[in-house]
Amino acid sequence: MEDLIIRVDGKEYKVKVEETEDGKIRVHCGKDVYEVETREDALQFTDEERERIGGRENVVKAPLPGTVVEVKVKKGDTVKANDPLIKLVAMKMENEITAPKSGKIKSVWVKKKDSVNRGDPLIEME
Repeated sequence: MEDLIIRVDGKEYKVKVEETEDGKIRVHCGKDVYEVETREDALQFTDEERERIGGRENVVKAPLPGTVVEVKVKKGDTVKANDPLIKLVAMKMENEITAPKSGKIKSVWVKKKDSVNRGDPLIEME
């Protein structure tokens, strides 16, 4: 078991992490234990791609690591500010990622069941 300190939205948590025999990871946070399944087909951005795409002005990025459970838009759709774009599950909680402004969807880089890391590009708007 490995002791780590993780920071989520500016708050630090002391956790213990262990790998199970069946390829899952257990994260102990206080009295809570979360079991996380790793995936070989997780969405992977190289540091160069993440910097190139994520540096664009109109890119909506993952605010936290998780799994995409629903993509509510497609390329060419028109959305209003605060319209739902993606539903992301992290630590067994659903998080709705919304449009930061009104506009047209230029690119969608994720699909259902993709695993994403914090800061990964999800959608680009025009």
